[in-house]
Amino acid sequence: MNRLDRALGILLLLRGGQTVSAAKLARRFEVSPRTIYRDVEALGELGIPVYTEMGRGGGFRLLEGYFLPPVMFAVNEAVSLLLGLTFARRLRAKPFAEELDTAERKLLAAVPEHLRAALAKAQRIIGFESAPADIFHPEQVGAQPGADPVTDEGRVVSMFVQAILERRCVVMRYRSPYSGEVEAREVIATPRGVLWDRDRWYLAGNRAGRAETRLWRADRVLTIRLHHPSAEPETDFDVAALLDRRWLRAAMERWIKDAPVKIRLTSRQAERLKQDWYYRYARFEPLGGDAMLMTYGEENQAFVFELLRWLGPGAELLEPQAWRATLKEELARMAAAY
Repeated sequence: MNRLDRALGILLLLRGGQTVSAAKLARRFEVSPRTIYRDVEALGELGIPVYTEMGRGGGFRLLEGYFLPPVMFAVNEAVSLLLGLTFARRLRAKPFAEELDTAERKLLAAVPEHLRAALAKAQRIIGFESAPADIFHPEQVGAQPGADPVTDEGRVVSMFVQAILERRCVVMRYRSPYSGEVEAREVIATPRGVLWDRDRWYLAGNRAGRAETRLWRADRVLTIRLHHPSAEPETDFDVAALLDRRWLRAAMERWIKDAPVKIRLTSRQAERLKQDWYYRYARFEPLGGDAMLMTYGEENQAFVFELLRWLGPGAELLEPQAWRATLKEELARMAAAY
């Protein structure tokens, strides 16, 4: 690594706002502490405000608020970022949509001329398929009568992320197709993070005065606006704890309480359902022999019947008891065709 690359690397490390010791920088760049001191001195001569803190735990620190000038990307770095931008354009809802164009122009300006024309065609040579429809997990759609038009989803996510960066609360009006009505009062929430799943954006946060993390789907937000600075304490929130759809575990337990469905099935059928992104969060309990009991929450009778027909022989609806007669009639009509 030459001196220029090393100096840039030091700047990038100090941009984090932490004090970094000469010994740590020396180990990072595999040079002597004396070389690090010379590099820092050279940065100072260029007018870059790097301060030295003496004593135990001391080191180098960049003046707060200092803006690192634009840097040139390596070709592979620029390509990887353009891949990300191309993927973002394929999203159904695009946060910071206007900034996508300016970001791409800046990236193209940072690569050599002979690659610029090729990279400008990124959308024509790189393809990202949209998420396919899932017929086994249909969702409730459609606005409630009298509800306001749904706010642009990309703008909702953009404002939510902005609130996170600025440590502000948001005020939202939210429509749930399951509750049957728009929430009567506005929701004041402290944003914590966002996640993208199956072409939908989810907003993670907690209501004012509540510690429980809740998810709101961005396409169901009717209105959103920035509110006052958040008074909630900093947390160690990590959106990774919600990934792999682990957020469904708590949601499924709530749905089981509201609308329990119990199905007896074979262990092989249970293992197949455990591979599914949704049904894996149902409860599975052994009944003895080759039988398993699956319990999950679902209030729509038709969806349950579709699952049972797909599972086929070996699956039996136990609860709700009142649905068994209807299912029997449907199966009899199917059998009559054979």
